[in-house]
Amino acid sequence: MQVAIALFTRDLRVHDNPVLAAAAAGGAVVPLFVLDPGIIERNPVAPNRLRFLTAALADLDAELRGLGAPLVIRRGPVVDEVARVIAETGATSVQVAADVSRYSRNRERELRVRAGESGCRLVAHPASVTVVDPSELRPATGRDHFAVFTPYFRRWLDTPLRPQAPRPRHLAGPDIGGEPVPAYTDLCAEPTSPHLSVGGERTGRKLLRDWLSGPVDHYHTDSDILAGATSGLSPYLHFGCLSPVEVVRRTDLATPGGEAFARQLAWRDFHHQILAARPDLAHTDFRPRPTAPRDDPHAFAAWRDGRTGYPVIDAAMRQLLAEGWMPGRARLLAASFLTKSLGVDWRLGAAHFLTWLVDGDIANNQMNWQWAAGTGTDTRPNRVLNPIRQAERFDPDGEYVRRWLPELAHLPGGRIHKPWRATPPVPGYPAPLVEFNGM
Repeated sequence: MQVAIALFTRDLRVHDNPVLAAAAAGGAVVPLFVLDPGIIERNPVAPNRLRFLTAALADLDAELRGLGAPLVIRRGPVVDEVARVIAETGATSVQVAADVSRYSRNRERELRVRAGESGCRLVAHPASVTVVDPSELRPATGRDHFAVFTPYFRRWLDTPLRPQAPRPRHLAGPDIGGEPVPAYTDLCAEPTSPHLSVGGERTGRKLLRDWLSGPVDHYHTDSDILAGATSGLSPYLHFGCLSPVEVVRRTDLATPGGEAFARQLAWRDFHHQILAARPDLAHTDFRPRPTAPRDDPHAFAAWRDGRTGYPVIDAAMRQLLAEGWMPGRARLLAASFLTKSLGVDWRLGAAHFLTWLVDGDIANNQMNWQWAAGTGTDTRPNRVLNPIRQAERFDPDGEYVRRWLPELAHLPGGRIHKPWRATPPVPGYPAPLVEFNGM
């Protein structure tokens, strides 16, 4: 019987997983996850993602055990550990999800070489991490990627989805050694956000069912309301606890809410296709900036700690530390404030987000930051978001700010957005770092 290795990366699920389905179709399966020190031990660490990861691995192991083959955990450089498993099992193929980051592409290239040395082939499956293969859509101009979202979205909507991969009914494979599924404390000693999401496919699928049962119907009108309901699915998509293809298949795109929700998944794919074509954009500007960024450690520290004097910005930054997550509008406001209003380099803000966001994704995070900074794909790169106007529009009664800034909770209604007008002044709350119209 032939043996195939299903190498899990950012696809920690058994439903609609092309990697697992392809491995199971060939005979015996080794479900493998490698704890790579290059990721686990990098500096700075990402404690929230590591905690989410350990929960997701435990959930995946339970699912796989129910199918007959436990998850094999190894620790070390991925290529070396996969080569060892090939030698131990005589595996004839390694199945893995295709991905776009520089790390992922280097890993795939090195795996292909090392596996080939043992007569084993590597199969990389597109549309496992994204809805559409990043290399599938090309603009008519002949460029290797779309730089404007709207034409990309039109093509994205017209692109047929890959067939849904069947969930294996049973798995069998060789009995080989591995580590137990790690606890968070086995990987990291740093504290995590106190109100972090619980990782795992089963939790993600329940959230998806709940979201599609009604709340999604209002997404087109409520998605930017800071205190409004959101799907909460982004961490599960980042780790592949949910298949993005299945999410789109189960979403009714004929409804305004369903199409608006799918549009966000298309933005995710849009950023992945840009990074696939330009991996350097994780750290370099997509377009030149008009002015050099300022070196202002004091301003950056105030922004990072939620002490800018603008309640909507401070609430967003405090939510990040408390939950490891922020709604999309809050991310945009915080990023615009740091880069456009304070003039600080977007890379500093992006790094802070990647440290704390449980859904921190190189493609989405870096390209969204560049969009906000005016160095990315925004067709109006000079736009500046006024935090007062934005707060009055998307948090009109102050519900969001009141949730995260208890020191301002006594200010009624929308007056919470202008605490500098309060009489007497709010003790301990800082004065605004910069001025905006409407103060």
